[in-house]
Amino acid sequence: MMDIATVTTILMMASVTYLTRVLGYVALRGRTLGYRATAVMEAAPGCVLISVMGPDFVSDEPASLIALAITLAAATRFSVLPTVLIGVASAGVLRYWLG
Repeated sequence: MMDIATVTTILMMASVTYLTRVLGYVALRGRTLGYRATAVMEAAPGCVLISVMGPDFVSDEPASLIALAITLAAATRFSVLPTVLIGVASAGVLRYWLG
């Protein structure tokens, strides 16, 4: 069973990832952004997600490595929010099953 602190941390990280995109667009609504500013706005949530996933790249735990592969596969098909949800769910389930 997952600890409430773990679940809370996961939900907070997902929220921050999503809010980086939403708050940027809300703060800059009505303004015309250049190409560079638009690229930065679209890349910010991905940067947060990579910083959270980074340690799993060097993990020796099978559950973490499988969850990482699932998350990377999801990232090639879906936007940020579904990718985060798939990554969190797969990590939770695999860590529960595989210990």
